[in-house]
Amino acid sequence: MTGLTPWLTGGMFLVLVAVLMTGFPVAFAIAGTGLLFGIIGVASGVLDPGFLEILPNRLFENVIRNELLFAVPLFITMGVMLERSKVAEDLLDSMGQLFGSLRGGLGIAVTVVGALLAASTGIVGATVVTMGLLSLPTMLRRGYDPALATGSIAAAGTLGQIIPPSIVLILLADVMSSAWQQAQLNQMIFAPEPMSAGELFAGALVPGLILVGLYILYQAAMALFRPDSSPAMPQTQDGPLGPAFYGRLLTALLPPLILIVAVLGAILGGIATPTEAASVGAVGALLLGAARQGAARTAIIGALSGTALFALAALLDLRTTDDALLHLLAFGILMIFTAAFVYALITVHRSGVLKEVLSSSVRLSTMIYAILIGAALFSLVFRGLGGDAAIEAMLHALPGGTVGALIAVMLLMFVLGFFLDFIEITFVVVPIVAPVLLAMDGIAGPIWLGVLMAMNLQTSFLTPPFGFALFYLRGVADASVPTGAMYRGVIPFIIIQVIALLAIALFPDLVLWLPDHLF
Repeated sequence: MTGLTPWLTGGMFLVLVAVLMTGFPVAFAIAGTGLLFGIIGVASGVLDPGFLEILPNRLFENVIRNELLFAVPLFITMGVMLERSKVAEDLLDSMGQLFGSLRGGLGIAVTVVGALLAASTGIVGATVVTMGLLSLPTMLRRGYDPALATGSIAAAGTLGQIIPPSIVLILLADVMSSAWQQAQLNQMIFAPEPMSAGELFAGALVPGLILVGLYILYQAAMALFRPDSSPAMPQTQDGPLGPAFYGRLLTALLPPLILIVAVLGAILGGIATPTEAASVGAVGALLLGAARQGAARTAIIGALSGTALFALAALLDLRTTDDALLHLLAFGILMIFTAAFVYALITVHRSGVLKEVLSSSVRLSTMIYAILIGAALFSLVFRGLGGDAAIEAMLHALPGGTVGALIAVMLLMFVLGFFLDFIEITFVVVPIVAPVLLAMDGIAGPIWLGVLMAMNLQTSFLTPPFGFALFYLRGVADASVPTGAMYRGVIPFIIIQVIALLAIALFPDLVLWLPDHLF
């Protein structure tokens, strides 16, 4: 390590943050900073030019051939489709009527719907915008405190970060898996124990539900001690207790619940990988969207045909069937169901549902993959300059040992969340600090550390002044709602998240209990 190394590695982060603050596209900012300091490192003799030749192989192995990342566009398609098919609108309407007669009921309804949408879509921006458009006017009209109303919507929208399946957990699982293997190799463990995305999903589920419970508890406390901040909706003659209402509630609630159970249950039950479950979720969301666009018969045909294909695939193996007649019969049945399923998908395409959904999915997926490629270049140059060794030495030198290093990393991620998006933090910061932390004594494993980081990253959507959930909500909120009220409204929810973060840190079993039982 030369005398230039600390200056170059420290300068990389400072320049990257400065460029990102200008609003320059994130992917180009990360890649450009890495390339700039790579050139400086080669010119100064600190970086071996052959080190950069590793980049194509790293991209091919870690991005192109990475099956886990295939789940990202599929989950995005699933989320965008459900958002476009007005699932959130129906849920908010039904839950608002169900809880609206209680003080604080609308806030509780927003939190419950946010949790359901988190488990079925996982896209924060779409959830915040949808609930902001549908719920905020009603809450303000019913006399809700603007700070409480906007804070509830923004916080409920960010639940998609921690409740699986979510995009941040998929990306974090990929990064943490690599970091865990690297940490074991650094400890001379040449048969490293793997970590799967399913384990991280299972670890995040209980903390996510605890966070939902804390949100609801806060809503109830506000209704009890400050009743004027969250008044009850007046009852109407067509109240929420009639059979017609419960029919509407079941119609709104059942489809997303079935999709959640099919996707999340398949992952947690070990039936399917996240990528396989994401493909089922994407197709299921497309069929649900078609049903809500008036093609209910087509959706039913597609759902039944797909279910039949899964059942036949589980019962029959055509490669080993000795009976020719049975083989021919089974093959014919499979072809019939496959044709019916393809017909359903073609009909969905002709209905015009897919065009906007797939366009949005391609844009979001391209952005994530571009940032991932830029981050690969950045981290490669950072390691080539000796930055990983410098970070390891710095964390080991902190007072307090493992606890001090963990607190320092969590504080760094929390502060960076004020200015950077979770994707930049996940791809740039986590790969550098996670292997060092995982090699320390007292860390309860990659699942626990991953959930801690996911909960911390969730706050990046709420922390002023650059919290993305606040930007989304500001864009759809009425001009009469001051930005200061929105900032005040999210502060209690940030405190709740910090409390949940401390609970996870002090009681690792909150994270590890479910993965230990399932896997």
